[in-house]
Amino acid sequence: MINTKYTLYPLSSVKLTDPYLANAFEKEVRYLTSLNPEKLLAGFYETAGIKKEGLTRYGGWENMLIGGHTLGHYLAACVYAFESANSDKVQKEKLLSIITHIINGLKECQDALGTGFIFGAIIQDKNNVELQFDLVEEGKTDIIKESWVPWYTLHKIYEGLLAVVKLPGNFESLRENALQILSSLSDWTYGRTSSWDEKTHRQVLDIEYGGMNDVLFDTYTFTNNPKHLEAAWAFVDKQLYDRIINAKPGDNVLNNIHANTTIPKFVGAVQGYYVTGNEYLLQAGVAFWKLVTECHTYITGGNSEWEHFGLDYVLDKERTNCNCETCNVYNMLKLTMLLFKATGNKNYLDWYEKAFINQILSSQNPETGMTTYFQSMATGYFKTYGNPTDKFWCCTGTGMENFAKLGESFFLKTDDSVIINQFFSSEFKGDGFGLTLNSDIPEGNTVSITVSGECKKNILIRVPAWACKDIHFCITTPDSSHPQKINYSINDDKAKTFAVLEGPFTDGTVITAEIPMKVECSSLPDNKNVYGFTYGPVVLSAALGSDDMETTMTGVAVTIPKDKFIPKNKISSGTDTIKINFGTVEEFMSDINNHMIRNNTDDLSFTLKDTDSNLTFVTHYKQHKQRYGIYFEFTV
Repeated sequence: MINTKYTLYPLSSVKLTDPYLANAFEKEVRYLTSLNPEKLLAGFYETAGIKKEGLTRYGGWENMLIGGHTLGHYLAACVYAFESANSDKVQKEKLLSIITHIINGLKECQDALGTGFIFGAIIQDKNNVELQFDLVEEGKTDIIKESWVPWYTLHKIYEGLLAVVKLPGNFESLRENALQILSSLSDWTYGRTSSWDEKTHRQVLDIEYGGMNDVLFDTYTFTNNPKHLEAAWAFVDKQLYDRIINAKPGDNVLNNIHANTTIPKFVGAVQGYYVTGNEYLLQAGVAFWKLVTECHTYITGGNSEWEHFGLDYVLDKERTNCNCETCNVYNMLKLTMLLFKATGNKNYLDWYEKAFINQILSSQNPETGMTTYFQSMATGYFKTYGNPTDKFWCCTGTGMENFAKLGESFFLKTDDSVIINQFFSSEFKGDGFGLTLNSDIPEGNTVSITVSGECKKNILIRVPAWACKDIHFCITTPDSSHPQKINYSINDDKAKTFAVLEGPFTDGTVITAEIPMKVECSSLPDNKNVYGFTYGPVVLSAALGSDDMETTMTGVAVTIPKDKFIPKNKISSGTDTIKINFGTVEEFMSDINNHMIRNNTDDLSFTLKDTDSNLTFVTHYKQHKQRYGIYFEFTV
């Protein structure tokens, strides 16, 4: 096992006090506790031959060949929500009851079948409940009639079980039951993978299997069973890794590749590095992350069009109503944090913040708690969301997890330091002390940190990539009438890591950080006149009204916005092309802070001046009721 320098503090150490995030978590817990775990177990009972009178499964994807995938996400999300400092006693009791019920139900199913196998999809042949896996090996992958990514579905079940195995606290019996299920399931998986010849092995690796390498490497750390490690290696796609490691920008090695099939393979690679120490696996993860973030990623941190990568650096031409599948970012965040802990490269944390805020927070409707599948990068569309009980998309499942573990990346630690990574208002308790963050970012530029108890550690504060000038710190102790003032230069080499405030810190010490920010613009590589805008950590999008917001369907019952529309009272042409009043586009953008003027309102908003438009730009992740525009093409 590789021991990393950096460790995430547990969710129990972090309480979200930022109103937007606290509401997002509350909406998620309300949704989780509203679902009936028996209906999510219904398919597993059917697979095991256990009759439950009157019990039916949920609809949508849960009543198809991918059924059962939601239960894994749901189980993991319930564990995360249970651990969170934001859940109260009543919520914790409900969540623990759900977790226990699911583990007992899966154990009953596994014992009844007797092979270690558990599965929840609809059954095509009661005499062969493993038929989907057989058909994948034969290359028969019609998702309606034959097989719909059964290994992917199994990966989600693994993830839920692993979350329970890692559950801290006095829950030994629950953890032991989960581990027994996990170990028996892994025995079954080994039996399957060890029978593959070379042709079958390649056939399986070419079909979406989630992060089966990831969860099997992780499982091995608990079972120490060499067969489980061997099964993990069976899902290592060396042929793909070699292509990525040797790729150069412009080689287009990801063109037409399904994004969410591919990203988890590299999450698994880096997990394999942690378990085995194999540097090749880390190299693959580093190379893939670089390729995706540099050649295939939008300003929000999202990627892909209709679930697929395109040509390297071709992003403007790929902007439609079906960009940025939420599952992709969920998995990219997993990969990013694993890479940071392995390398200590702060660039990973900066990117994590961008994608977390502008794609993940952006994916939930704050009124209903429902989440997106796609988020359009084409101007004039709007966000669409699932519903509670008859969609159960893949992004519904990852959405459950995303909003149950919102505080996951806020605080990290080393042997001698605590790291403040996210700048949302929150409370931290751990290692014998506490930190209370009051932040007005991005509406303001100040974070106040109050120490409770004696903090013997150094406090490290991430110097964000969006800081536009030097950061000013002021440290005030209860027994000092002269605050200590520190100027931290963003041009200093140390800014590549963190601002280091040396401890110890006494109870009542207040650290104030002023982090200046400005509007910044960035263009797309295949059209230098198409720009998007950020202010500090947030992407700005133009509010385009709520006229004619009709939806349609794509894929398997995925809701998307039907038509794009840009009102002529917003842009005179009724298109996403904006004409500037003077100068060149390059000159306009270099002086953008004199054209994008902040409004005198409580919420963050800007008016774009000196153009033929009448646009107000607001915080994108908070947009959920109307059409929006992130990117616009500028002309003279």
